[in-house]
Amino acid sequence: MKKRWYDYLWILSLSYLILGFFNILFAWLGLFCFFTPLIISVVKGTKGYCNRYCGRGQLFGLLGGRFGLSRKQDIPGWMKSKAFRYGFLIFFFVMFFQMLWNTYLVFAEAAELKQVVTLLWTFRVPWQWAYHGELFHPGVAQFAFGFYSVMLTSTILGLFTMILFKPRSWCVYCPMGTMTQLICKVKNKERLL
Repeated sequence: MKKRWYDYLWILSLSYLILGFFNILFAWLGLFCFFTPLIISVVKGTKGYCNRYCGRGQLFGLLGGRFGLSRKQDIPGWMKSKAFRYGFLIFFFVMFFQMLWNTYLVFAEAAELKQVVTLLWTFRVPWQWAYHGELFHPGVAQFAFGFYSVMLTSTILGLFTMILFKPRSWCVYCPMGTMTQLICKVKNKERLL
């Protein structure tokens, strides 16, 4: 099977994590991964991003499949359930809006920059070496620390489920996948009307 350009997007996902480790401002690039799936699902009414362009899913497929780091077990039914997927999406939104609130506070000068990456939304990891300089407002860096925390946490959860279950098990409950699926359902209902 001939490889296409988008079969290598896993390199971008890996590069994102590495670059953010050395300079947190690279975390802003993650917004492409945030908005692109939503735009594709709104415009086309498909989950084309998830199925074809998601570099994170490709990375899990590569590590779990080709490199054999997955037990290749079926994901439990409760993780596939609507209740779990929507519950995780709500939890994700709460964490995302908390990150936006903290960013707002720094922009409004009501709080100081916290140079911290939070793993699993709980464990604080000091990341001072990843922010260099004062070229931008501290709020720009605060957003980057928060967004990198979200991206790193979701990657760790994906790696964990990749090891325990099938390589792309994260895709079953990925908040972006759940959101794009909801958008696609709405778009497809509109087409039927």
